[in-house]
Amino acid sequence: MDDLYASLNEHLPPELSKEAIRILYGAPCRKLELSEEVFNLSQSENFDLKAFGIDTAEEQTRPKRIVRIGAIQNSIVLPTNEPVSKQLEALHQRIATLIHAAYLCGCNIVCLQEAWHMPFAFCTREKQPWCEFAEHAINGPSTKFLCQLAQKYNMVIVSSILERDDEVHGEVIWNTAVVISNSGKYIGKSRKNHIPRVGDFNESTYYMESTLGHPVFETQFGKIAINICYGRHHPQNWMMYGINGAEIVFNPSATVGGLSEPLWSIEARNAAIANSYFTVAINRVGTESFPNEFTSGDGKAAHKNFGHFYGSSYVTAPDGTRTPGLSRTKDGLLVTEVDLNMCRQVKDKWGFRMTQRLELYANSLNEAIKTDYKGQLIKE
Repeated sequence: MDDLYASLNEHLPPELSKEAIRILYGAPCRKLELSEEVFNLSQSENFDLKAFGIDTAEEQTRPKRIVRIGAIQNSIVLPTNEPVSKQLEALHQRIATLIHAAYLCGCNIVCLQEAWHMPFAFCTREKQPWCEFAEHAINGPSTKFLCQLAQKYNMVIVSSILERDDEVHGEVIWNTAVVISNSGKYIGKSRKNHIPRVGDFNESTYYMESTLGHPVFETQFGKIAINICYGRHHPQNWMMYGINGAEIVFNPSATVGGLSEPLWSIEARNAAIANSYFTVAINRVGTESFPNEFTSGDGKAAHKNFGHFYGSSYVTAPDGTRTPGLSRTKDGLLVTEVDLNMCRQVKDKWGFRMTQRLELYANSLNEAIKTDYKGQLIKE
């Protein structure tokens, strides 16, 4: 199955399909009209292209704050046994095409998937050659490449990379998202707060948890934050970006069907509802095979890949409305036009911030982290 939304439309009677989609996706999204040029590009370059608008009520005292968001998912281009430099160059070329498509669609902000500039090789536990993909957040080749595109197209770009810290900090590696201004300048970076230790996701072999907290970046097109991949499983992580003022939170990811697909459509959507902001869930796509076999510590036979990255990138609004997802099997660009005024409107309607009771949980968590904490358990 390539697309759940399309399958519902195709296999259910029209009225039943309409009701099923309302229940699963919320209010219907408006389809955006795009140029023939970009549709032709998507056909010739073989990527999925979807574009929607999520509407909200007009206000009397605030003008609309319309932003077009681009979410890009892609597979690797060359086999993983090709030289590092060739793999990187091929990925740069592919991303250049997809970002050009985002420009043709009028996108103001574009976010790429987790570690877009390399194979997701952390399953192997091998250090070479995979650590050679790590690069400096400001002066690395991928950031320089994207700074040029950001300035050329007047768009903010969020780039999730494997970062090599500078010599002062021991040249250690981090899982990092770089934020580039539409002026082409580096704004700052965020790092992965939660590192998986599940299945073949052996990422703690390469890098540790972030020490940067939950930064929010004020751009020309809104206040944005990045909750990298596994952090989506932690509600507190989402919450802190909201507390710090985020209006759009991106979740660049790399996750496989056998592990997380039933959770995928729920977590980022739930976060948008609970925190009254827009979420953009982006997942890598394709199956990546590595030169050497590796085991999963589960008694099963060694293998050279750890499953299919299922794409399915989507956007959710603060009211729970979500777009259909991109393809499960091919590269794609999802364009979503939103009005950031919805964030405040939903806060006013549902009162989640007003009823959040942070002081209650702050006190409880402060007790829970103590070594002698017993828990509030009442027995018969």
